[in-house]
Amino acid sequence: MFEANSQNELLSPSQNPLEPPFQYSPEPPRKQPRQGRSGLRTGAIIGLILLLIVVFVIGGFAGWVYAGTKSSTSSSASTSNATALDTLRESVAAKVRPSIVEVYVTLTNGAALGSGVIVNSQGYIVTNNHVVSGALTIQVILSDGTKEPAQLAGADAAYDLAVLKIAVPKGGLSVATLGDSTQLKVGQEVLVIGNPLGITQTVTNGIVSALKRSVSEGQGAPTIQNAIQTDAPINPGNSGGALVDLQGNVVGIPTLTAIDPEFNTPANGVGFAIPINRVKTILPQIIQG
Repeated sequence: MFEANSQNELLSPSQNPLEPPFQYSPEPPRKQPRQGRSGLRTGAIIGLILLLIVVFVIGGFAGWVYAGTKSSTSSSASTSNATALDTLRESVAAKVRPSIVEVYVTLTNGAALGSGVIVNSQGYIVTNNHVVSGALTIQVILSDGTKEPAQLAGADAAYDLAVLKIAVPKGGLSVATLGDSTQLKVGQEVLVIGNPLGITQTVTNGIVSALKRSVSEGQGAPTIQNAIQTDAPINPGNSGGALVDLQGNVVGIPTLTAIDPEFNTPANGVGFAIPINRVKTILPQIIQG
């Protein structure tokens, strides 16, 4: 017989008070989430791209501004240079024109017209020998319209030069400044001042095309040595006028234009002048003689 214990009851294993009613499997601790490296790289790349875009935009704008400024400066400089050159030509023409005269000649078979340069305050004028050769009378018309009879003081036929003499008017004469033709350079700018076709006080411009040319004035005519070639227009009536540099010095006496043999007409832009140093050599001889 079994006697029941009133204080202790039989318990099934599942009802053991020493054990918790439920048992859990231990769960591993959760790791803190990390920010992915790919996200950081993407952000860095985007930031770099934005920075490059800003740099390129600023650089492009600065380049555009610089190019515009440079272009504007270059354009302004070119305009300024052109204006300065025009002003210089104007001042040279204003300085030299009063010393250029019109030479009117009567011949047995008509008349001839040319130009001359006042080279001496005593009334001496240089022109071409072919302008006054065979003249019955010679008249000089000054820049102010005053007319003066002239006499042939002397000539250098080999260089197609002649020197005239007129009485000095009360107001005096404007005398040209004679330069140094040995200092001329091919390419430098020059002016021609004279009376082409009787159109008085005409100024044309060009450059020195060549130096030391030997030029024949035609069959039986002299050959001019060391002539100055220029593309400044020289027309009938310019003969005996002035070839002038941009300092206002007379550096040559225009004498002829080349003839195109195909059409027997004056060639465009091919003219010749006698070097002024030849004038400076013969002038004292003629004045003293």
